[in-house]
Amino acid sequence: MKINLPDNAKIILDTIHQAGYEAYVVGGCVRDAVLGRIPGDWDITTNALPQDIKKLFRRTIDTGIEHGTVTVMMGKEGYEVTTYRIDGKYEDNRHPSEVTFTKNLTEDMKRRDFTINAMAYSEEEGLIDRFGGIEDIKKGLIRCVGEPRERFSEDALRIMRAIRFSAQLDYSIEEKTKEAIKELSPTLEKISAERIQVELVKLLLSDHPEKMRDAYELGITKVILPEFDACMETDQNNIHHAYSVGEHIIKAMEEIRPDRVLRLTMLMHDMAKPATITVDEEGISHFHGHDVEGVKMAKDIFRRLKFDRDTMDKVCNLILHHDERFEATPRNVRRAMNRVGVDAFNDWLEVRHADTLAQSEFAREDKLRDIEDIRALYEEILREKECVTLKDLAVNGKDLIELGVTPGKTIGNILSNMLLDVLDNPEHNTREYLLEPERLRDFMRDH
Repeated sequence: MKINLPDNAKIILDTIHQAGYEAYVVGGCVRDAVLGRIPGDWDITTNALPQDIKKLFRRTIDTGIEHGTVTVMMGKEGYEVTTYRIDGKYEDNRHPSEVTFTKNLTEDMKRRDFTINAMAYSEEEGLIDRFGGIEDIKKGLIRCVGEPRERFSEDALRIMRAIRFSAQLDYSIEEKTKEAIKELSPTLEKISAERIQVELVKLLLSDHPEKMRDAYELGITKVILPEFDACMETDQNNIHHAYSVGEHIIKAMEEIRPDRVLRLTMLMHDMAKPATITVDEEGISHFHGHDVEGVKMAKDIFRRLKFDRDTMDKVCNLILHHDERFEATPRNVRRAMNRVGVDAFNDWLEVRHADTLAQSEFAREDKLRDIEDIRALYEEILREKECVTLKDLAVNGKDLIELGVTPGKTIGNILSNMLLDVLDNPEHNTREYLLEPERLRDFMRDH
């Protein structure tokens, strides 16, 4: 098997070889190349020590020199070069207490997580696959190198990586590996929230977000997202629904494009349903207020998993409005654009569409038609540049001050009253209309 290496990776390998050392590209880049994908990074492993690598290359960075890793800079590109090593005891389910450098490639490969990531390659020797990585790629299997319990005990994050690779590649998890995940998933509590977040988002953005179901069945979400477990265990006895809350969430994620904000929105949009469920005398389930309560729960999750504020705000805005339904009229759409936000409105339409496709077939065609009618009006409003926000108003605070209105809250409230008028009557968005003395007094009286 031949892998086309980038020129800079070739130069690094050749330089190390010419100095008398072994060197190979290794890990994920080899896996991706075998799968016909374009690797994001090309990592290199060698029996040369870090100080040897530093002597061979003009520009290096000590990115993890205590663990044998030096980054070789080739122009603006960095390539991690790591010495073959054997890891010592893992005392925190994440990092080895010490590492021992070795001259044996196989010993180095034994410490790697999964067989598909334990392959190496050089142009001189070709593909080196000592743990059945190619066979597992053919079978579509995620399988640990060696004893799964040992691999997961060394680094609990590998549990998240197993489910993430399963989602990205649409592979099954091998039975022994699966059993070890079930047994050791509680150790994920020792992993930092930031690292959990990264793996979770990669899973969600994959082509197979439905692997969240496996994460639930293997006990992973019980540790990292217990709110999702409650959803999987909550039925929806309602004519509009065909699935449990959790299965509805999974279907909704499948129905929306792989965008960070959109997938996170679909993951959390109904998280509060288990907490808000009521059942009427006819046995019908209702979830009044799950949108508002869902925002509170989502904020707790975002903070717990150390998400950035921008993502949290965008997702929570969509959760708050995700269940809004209204007749497709220009007035209603302008008001909705104002509530949801012009920039977020297209995302809101996508959320409504995915949410509908994940429900029962009851009135589905009518619901989808309403969404498309709203979209058409939204696009027309954008084309016509109709006023839907304060910044679109024909007047501003400065105009009011020049007319003698005292600066302060009053000005904001007057402008808000003007906007409400214009949302209903876009033709009123002129200076002449809004600043006509008697009408201005009306806007002030409304305040």
